[in-house]
Amino acid sequence: MQLSSSQELDKQHHYHLLRDSDLQNERTGRKWQKEVPKSETPKNKLQPDVGGRRRGRFNKYALAGAILASTNSILLGYDIGVMSGAALYIRDNLKINSTQVEILVGSLNVCSLIGSLASGKTSDCLGRRYTIVLAAATFLIGAFLMGLAPSFSFLMAGRVVAGIGVGYSLMIGPVYTAEISPAMTRGFLSSLPEVFINVGILLGYISNYALSSLPEHINWRLMLGLAALPAFAVALGVIVMPESPRWLVMKGRLVEAKRVLIKTSDSEAEADIRLAEMAKAAATLEQEPSSSSWHGQGVWKELLLRPSRPIRRILIAAIGVNFFMQASGNDAVIYYSPEVFKDAGIHGRKQQVGVTVIMGIAKTCFVFISALFLDHFGRRPLLLWGSTGMAISLVGLGLGSKYLQQCYDKPAWAIALCVVAVCADVSFFSIGLGPITWVYSSEIFPMRLRAQGSSLAISINRVVSGIVSMTFLSISEKITFGGMFFALSGIMAVGTVFFYFFLPETKGKSLEEIEILFEDKPLDGNNKGLAS
Repeated sequence: MQLSSSQELDKQHHYHLLRDSDLQNERTGRKWQKEVPKSETPKNKLQPDVGGRRRGRFNKYALAGAILASTNSILLGYDIGVMSGAALYIRDNLKINSTQVEILVGSLNVCSLIGSLASGKTSDCLGRRYTIVLAAATFLIGAFLMGLAPSFSFLMAGRVVAGIGVGYSLMIGPVYTAEISPAMTRGFLSSLPEVFINVGILLGYISNYALSSLPEHINWRLMLGLAALPAFAVALGVIVMPESPRWLVMKGRLVEAKRVLIKTSDSEAEADIRLAEMAKAAATLEQEPSSSSWHGQGVWKELLLRPSRPIRRILIAAIGVNFFMQASGNDAVIYYSPEVFKDAGIHGRKQQVGVTVIMGIAKTCFVFISALFLDHFGRRPLLLWGSTGMAISLVGLGLGSKYLQQCYDKPAWAIALCVVAVCADVSFFSIGLGPITWVYSSEIFPMRLRAQGSSLAISINRVVSGIVSMTFLSISEKITFGGMFFALSGIMAVGTVFFYFFLPETKGKSLEEIEILFEDKPLDGNNKGLAS
């Protein structure tokens, strides 16, 4: 018999709800503690983190679910990587100009705005799991259209469809992963989408290099059409995934949520604690809490028309980190890396594509390292380190580009400086902004607002990405690549200041706790960066 949220809460109210991160104590024999009366506990006080606490071990079921959900991100990464080389052959084969190339490249990011905006409401109605299937199926159709495109207009139609699928996957993968993950490993698991994006980028570069010797009317079609294979695999694999336990709680399906939590927890007692915490959070919903008739209604009004002060701060943090992720120009540097290397003096097509493979390997290695240490060092240190490194790398890239522009002979050291600076820029991105943007966007919103709040933040991400991608070449022609890189360096310097003041640390805290970090008086010493 299915329990209501109020029944579940009454059953648990005489217990003190521990965080996921404190369940290590429960596994060593500590019993649940009696709840401390409110008069004895400071209001909104968080339980302090214990120094030297061991990092939680990975739950295999949660890890498998996170990997399946994140596999969708390979599709976006593959498109970013493969388009950098395919655009060279599309331009020659279809006889298109630089403006059309910019529209072709940037259209996927602009159209992904549609999927990003729709994904929040869709996932609240259909569930997280079926939204992942929808994302993969949409991209599958787009990949087929691009691979079979006989003309530029047909190719653009495929980009539009694929872009909608990308928008869905960018929001739903991190949100699903955050909701299914225990607190102590959520950073690693929620950063897996960025890991898979980088794997996809590397696969796209390898596809470019392997297929570049084929006739130009065939090679780019194969490069784009091959994306249908992982999309088909994702659509099948995701069907065996469990539904998000937090979505099940919001729908009042506590028995099903308990089954999922037992599999993603280290003990049944831990699952009980997590379920009680989620049910308590669901009981605070204003409209039909924990009801099967709840489909995300009223969320946009609460987010945009009358947000509370904590929600306003959450919006600023989520939108800000997504804005600076794309304003950094990282996607544009990857899309147009052959053009950048050509301007640096590397003229052979094979050599240009070969250098992008090196860049892809560097990105993939560093994002994986960042993911492994995200739950150990925390979000803020890696984010600040990464954005500072990007600002310095872009200055070096700008200096190298300016020097090469003004000299007739292209010295090897200047070319090497540009190549190293590009690789450093994308590597620092993979350490900080790359993975942490998805982690942060998926974990800081309260449960009821998480799907649609994340979709709003990621929509900003997509708009800025499209603008940068569609104007990068045009602006660079006006102010040179060197000038463009200096401008991007300045943006990253501003971003670093923003991150320091507006993004508190969320390491080791349950999703139900994180909203407290954005209250008026944060009580954790790690959160001094939150502006008041």
